[in-house]
Amino acid sequence: MLQCFLGLFSAVSLLVTVKGINAECPLKISPSRLVVRFNSSASADCSTSVTHQGMGWESTVGAVPLSKASLVTLRVSQMTDWEIQPPQCYINYDKPQCTVDLPVTIYKTPDSVSISTVNQVMMEGNQYELQCDIHNVAPAQNLTVNWYKGETLVNQTSFTDTIKRPVSKTSKLLIHPDRTDDGAQYRCETELKLGEAGPQPPPKNTSKPLIIEVHYKPKHSISTEKISQSDAVYLNCTVKANPAAVYTWHSEHLTEKISSSVIQSSTLSPGNYTCTATNNLGADSKVFIVSPAGWTTIWAIVIAGVVLAVLLAVICYVIYKIKSRQNSVV
Repeated sequence: MLQCFLGLFSAVSLLVTVKGINAECPLKISPSRLVVRFNSSASADCSTSVTHQGMGWESTVGAVPLSKASLVTLRVSQMTDWEIQPPQCYINYDKPQCTVDLPVTIYKTPDSVSISTVNQVMMEGNQYELQCDIHNVAPAQNLTVNWYKGETLVNQTSFTDTIKRPVSKTSKLLIHPDRTDDGAQYRCETELKLGEAGPQPPPKNTSKPLIIEVHYKPKHSISTEKISQSDAVYLNCTVKANPAAVYTWHSEHLTEKISSSVIQSSTLSPGNYTCTATNNLGADSKVFIVSPAGWTTIWAIVIAGVVLAVLLAVICYVIYKIKSRQNSVV
């Protein structure tokens, strides 16, 4: 029983010792991680500062046989194996053999990045979907899709795929366009974030911009405007709309049909003039109230007369007081 226990203890001790040795393996790999573009060359050095009986690289590509040198180099002329296992640098010395893995990431930028939408013409207030298609990119788990409206970042999408080979991915963006978005440009941009060992800055690919067209009905900023009659009355009913608005005017003072958005005349009579802007999405009206210019002049004269009368009264009162004082002195 005691011998069995001692044997088990020795086995566990050996396992712990080996793991400890592996954890402190006297090997240094530079770079510590390989990030390589597909079909490109790559290399990594493995070195040691201890006396050894031999060291080398175990790998499905670029393996280096046992060497007495203190530095051995793994070289791969073309990295094409998407499923490559991490190469291992190993060393034989006065302790059990230990190894250090070299993680390898093979990447490929997309063949194409494009943006599209089912609806080329959009209606204000509705919801629409934009789609970004990314073709043949790897690895997908390092891919980020950035959505831009103009130069403003509006959304980001990332992926959790663990597939190492190139795949095609799709990212979607929901938008609720209004009249201010008519003519806005959207684009999607892919970014492969491969860490510090990867290329800096991260590789990016951008789609061509998608210019959206938004249809919206006419809408005036104010529904009523007061204008004083003068030598040149100017009634401006121009309003933004898509499709462009058609204008109609109504007033008891108008004797002919007017289709222009502006009326400019010195002969318009005082009264109300209603302009209606219409397109296939709706209509909106604005009322112009033209008041007689004479009333303004009369009120100005009356006010000026009152002010003058008060001023004269004050002056007369002051003169009266001065003369009264002079008479009392005499």
